[in-house]
Amino acid sequence: MNQRERIYRTHAVVLNRRDYSDADRILTVFTPSRGKLALIAKGIRKTTSRKAGHLELFTHASLLVAQARTWDIVTEAVTVESYRHLRTDLEAIGRTSYVCELVDSFSTADEENQPFWDLLLFALRELDEQSATPTTPDPTLLLRWFELHLLSLAGFQPQLFHCLGCNGALTPTTNFLSLIEGGIYCPNCGKGHSDVEAIEADVLKMLRYLQSHDWPAARAVSVRPTILLRVENILYRYLLTVLERQPKSADFMRKLQVMFRQTNL
Repeated sequence: MNQRERIYRTHAVVLNRRDYSDADRILTVFTPSRGKLALIAKGIRKTTSRKAGHLELFTHASLLVAQARTWDIVTEAVTVESYRHLRTDLEAIGRTSYVCELVDSFSTADEENQPFWDLLLFALRELDEQSATPTTPDPTLLLRWFELHLLSLAGFQPQLFHCLGCNGALTPTTNFLSLIEGGIYCPNCGKGHSDVEAIEADVLKMLRYLQSHDWPAARAVSVRPTILLRVENILYRYLLTVLERQPKSADFMRKLQVMFRQTNL
């Protein structure tokens, strides 16, 4: 392999990072053409490093990378989009960490995935805008929309429109949710299953709307807090079922919510 073949350029979003050795960092990044990559940024923790500001968490950067035996090496980095508002407070950091952790969990290395890339950039831009403009819609609605669309792209789209048993169209009544099977049973078919739970018509309606509409349409919907909380609970438990583990950032956000509620008492 000659020198030209050993070097490649790519756009990337920094999903995660950890310190390594005395002055290096290992970066987990997501790219449109190479999927998820683990890269090393040598000397980035030195005060003289020119790359440090371009490789902050959540940053969209253009990279020049040299292939190596263990980790490919970031030799150049230029910021494309900084999303600076995503690092201004704990809530914004928690929400963005959650989005990045889900992309990390559902993506694979060295596999082109343009749809994942497009969804990730869109979510980061929206979260950044919402952090800069507090009067925008509740950011938790965006997270629920993102979860459903990411699940669809990853091949884990829950079946919300037809019964898992008889394949009939679901009607606006109390149906039955199966997290293990990833979908809904109608009242008749749900009776024969022990691993199901009732799901109210309004909750199912909201899940279906978020799954089947783009964000401009979804953000215009007015949702009762109790319905949105129920949607959040269902998707959280469905993700636990699919991933077989709890996302660390989801636990962080829940602890933040408890802390803020206690502060406001």
